[in-house]
This record gives sequence, C-alpha cells and structure tokens, in this order.
Amino acid sequence: MGELNSVFKVRLYSDGSARGNPDGPGGYGTILQYVDSAGTLHEREYSCGYRRTTNNRMELRGCIAGLERLTKPCEVEVWSDSRYLVDAFNHHWIDSWQRKNWDRGKSGPVKNIDLWKRLLRAMEPHKVTFHWVRGHAGHPENERCDRLAVRAAEGTDLREDAEDEG
Repeated sequence: MGELNSVFKVRLYSDGSARGNPDGPGGYGTILQYVDSAGTLHEREYSCGYRRTTNNRMELRGCIAGLERLTKPCEVEVWSDSRYLVDAFNHHWIDSWQRKNWDRGKSGPVKNIDLWKRLLRAMEPHKVTFHWVRGHAGHPENERCDRLAVRAAEGTDLREDAEDEG
C-alpha cells in the first residue's frame, strides 16, 4: 500500500448491511478511491463481516476502515447512504455530544460512543467532508459497497462484535 503515502485527495464510499436483523450476520464494504502525486487514479476495496451488530455500527465501521488506512493527511470526501453518519457531522450533532460529555440529553448516552470516538481519532489528521447518497438510488459506487457488505456478511470470516472494540 505504498501508493497511499502520496495521496492528496480521497473519495471514500462506505456502506453497511445488517440485512434487516440486528442479531444476524452483517458486513460492511468500503471503497477507497484516490489520486497519487503522478495523477494516477487508484482504487482499493475492503470488506469485513460481523455478527450481532446494527446497520449504524456498520456505517461507522466502513468509514473508519477507509480512514485508518490513510498514511498521510489529505482531503477526504465520505459518501454514504447513512443519514445517521452524514447528519452527525453536517448538522453538528458530534459537537453537541462532545459538549454534553457524550450524553444525548434525552434518554442517556449517545449510542456507539466507542465507534464515534474511534472515527474522530481516524479523522484527526484529515480534512473530511460528508455527503449523503439518497438510499441506493442507482449510485454505482454505493451499490458496489453494498455488494461488498453483503459478500462480507455471507462470508465465513465472521467475528463477534466485541472483537472490534479496540
């Protein structure tokens, strides 16, 4: 993955699929698209399977998976069909949660605190913007991510949710 050292702009497409059953198999897919210093377009695909987790956690994991692979600060555009992920940043939910010490102020702590904190750490060196892809709506990159997520969910490399908490 030496090419990632020369990245200056990245488009990250993430999608998660809990396949309608939070207690069943799920997976996420991430497509990392970047241009190196020579102007050549590269693309990397990642997918992973998990059990007993929700679609929101999948979306966060997909975004984290791409960001944690970047070895140099760069501009990153995240494209996702998750309103939860995109709105948390575009509508400054994350700022509010931090000010309130990760308390939603209604019914207790913010869900997925562990993953939100991990995502913030992964974003730290980069300039990140979030874009919502309305559902799947025929968006080809989002559809590819969904296929990765489904492939991961159907694969044999499924891990317990607790193993990814570090």
